[in-house]
Amino acid sequence: MPTTTETGSPWLTDRPDVADVRYTGPTTERHFDVLVLGAGITGLTTAYLLKERGARVAVVEADRVAAGATGNNTAKVTALQATMLSRIRSARGAEAAAYYAEHSLRGVELVAATAEELGIDCDLRRREACTVAADRSELRSVEKEFEAARAAGLPVEWTEETDLPFPVAGAVRLPGQVEFHPVRYARGLAAAVHGGGSAVFERTRALELSEQDPVRVGTTHGTLTGDRVVVATHYPVWDRGVYFARMEATRAYCVAARVRGGPPRSMSITAGSPSWSFRSLGDQVILCGQDHPSGERGVDPGRYDVLEDFLRRHLTVERVTHRWSAQDALPYDHTPMVGTYTPVSSRVFVAAGYSKWGLSGGSMAAALLAEQIAGGPGSPVFTPHRVSPKALPTLARANAKVALDLVGDRLRPGEAGSAAEVPAGEARIVRSGTERTGVYRDPGGGLHAVSVRCTHLGCLVRFNGAERSWDCPCHGSRFDVDGAVLEGPATRPLDRRPVPGAPDDRDRRA
Repeated sequence: MPTTTETGSPWLTDRPDVADVRYTGPTTERHFDVLVLGAGITGLTTAYLLKERGARVAVVEADRVAAGATGNNTAKVTALQATMLSRIRSARGAEAAAYYAEHSLRGVELVAATAEELGIDCDLRRREACTVAADRSELRSVEKEFEAARAAGLPVEWTEETDLPFPVAGAVRLPGQVEFHPVRYARGLAAAVHGGGSAVFERTRALELSEQDPVRVGTTHGTLTGDRVVVATHYPVWDRGVYFARMEATRAYCVAARVRGGPPRSMSITAGSPSWSFRSLGDQVILCGQDHPSGERGVDPGRYDVLEDFLRRHLTVERVTHRWSAQDALPYDHTPMVGTYTPVSSRVFVAAGYSKWGLSGGSMAAALLAEQIAGGPGSPVFTPHRVSPKALPTLARANAKVALDLVGDRLRPGEAGSAAEVPAGEARIVRSGTERTGVYRDPGGGLHAVSVRCTHLGCLVRFNGAERSWDCPCHGSRFDVDGAVLEGPATRPLDRRPVPGAPDDRDRRA
């Protein structure tokens, strides 16, 4: 059963020979120096850097290498990230913005150096990154980003000309940034990690964590032990650090299309709302946008249509080749959380919260974590245990929304009286007494019924028609139409249910 309506990102649908490598689950070897949970760019880079320092490392991945956020993005690696630096400067001051800029630039160079060192064929190219004012209403935001980037030490330039297919009011430009094929890069890292006493385990979901000596991680293939654990699961999967209360989950959508006359080559993003993010891929253009909070009501495939219409207004589109989406975690104060999992943890570490810039962010986080695990002091700016007073109103608003979603959805009536009312290709919440069941009817007429109670903290999930998934509005967990976990922080599937109103269970697809 397909999970989404998308045709997949170009990074995941392009299967080079190395993509055929399968890393099995753990068998006899069960203890390692460091267990790294998550085989995205953060986890794999951390594992590679630790192995280079002499550690025996195991990477534990619930799905396949790079199958999550690393394989579903725009594949831009840059220290100029829309208006991030001016936001950080406003929330946390100029020193924090400078620290973020410096380490983002280090993340860019780490990717370039690692690809060269390991000989990874990942189509890595240097490109300029641009933050663009599409019209005069966005100009002040871009001017503030230019000022913040220059004050933070980035060699930015101001321009009023770009290669975008529409006029702009102004733009910040940072040369020498990187675009690449993130899945090939991640699989190159995995190949470098696997072997010599270290291992990569795919299709192995981490379920439990016990901070003993050694640390114990319960998985779907039994228990693993280690001296240290790194939680690099994109969204932290355990609640002991209260990360779910300090980050908001958002989704964005992307399309790739072949265009006549060639695409713009810069990695550009507009500063307004909605934002439009561009990059090239051979003779194709990639456009991303249409962001919304995860679990928002009424999301349908029209998100992709808006992107395609925008491209057709500005370029001669020959064919749309790919549709995909990604989820991101946005910290309340705009800076990543990198360090020990809790204030009292000495064996468990975390990296999360890249605010949509996870390729540079995950790389810089990996370098900081590898240094800290080897005995370094850790990052004073990115420590997960910081308090950012200026950003506390943002934190309060985010948690008020969670409370409203948690309570409000329980007061709403059902969306259908029975499963018979659910159209093909759509889903409805059917209420029977106090019970709510999410029912999806696939294009062939088969019915799929699950509990709508999220297995993380009990919020009620909502159907995302653009992705054919059940998404939690509180903390971003996602499930397929049969309840399997697509994204955390949930680790357990939704309960499957009998189809409401059906005489027996015959209509439900296994």
